[in-house]
Amino acid sequence: MGKTTIEVYSDPVCPWCMIGKRRLDRALESIGTGSHGPEVLVRWRVFQLNPSMPSDGMDRAAYLAAKFGGAARAGEIYRAIRNEGAGEGIRFAFERIKRTPNTLKAHALIGAATASGLDHAMVERLFRAYFLEGLDIGRASVLRSLAEEVGLSGAEIDACLGDHTDHGQLTAEDARARAGGISGVPFFLIDGRYSLAGAVPSEVLIRALQLAGQAVS
Repeated sequence: MGKTTIEVYSDPVCPWCMIGKRRLDRALESIGTGSHGPEVLVRWRVFQLNPSMPSDGMDRAAYLAAKFGGAARAGEIYRAIRNEGAGEGIRFAFERIKRTPNTLKAHALIGAATASGLDHAMVERLFRAYFLEGLDIGRASVLRSLAEEVGLSGAEIDACLGDHTDHGQLTAEDARARAGGISGVPFFLIDGRYSLAGAVPSEVLIRALQLAGQAVS
């Protein structure tokens, strides 16, 4: 049986992406990937919800006012997200978030973690840090601590977080995603031909993986 590749376009500050990851995890567990099931390779791709965000981020209240018209409207939207998250065992703590970050450096860490197979863990840690702990994942000191927890080497971390690090490749990947028609995340692309937009149910992911597996078997 051939290998199935899932490209997941995601952003660490997207709550639906965290929900989508939980559903993907459940789908992969259900079909039994690995030695006793189909081989599935997950690749995390760059997408920034706020590509024009200042490098040091912005105050959360100011961000909510600009994006949603204020905290009241944001609260309505986030209540629905909280309910969806609860169904996946996620207790979103939006009230802890004080700053909305630029996520380029976070994406750089995910990319660096890929070589050592730690990308899935890095994505999970970033989600938990932001949505459960309210940490500013745009700050280099916070990102360094999270990367060390996951197991990245000092050299890998330095290459991502240096003040003069060139993140042009990441912004180019973001631009290619948008040029390819991706306007929101999470977005799942399976073997380059089956696409699923949004935090779709695990059952939908399972069926798409099964179809992809049949095509390559």
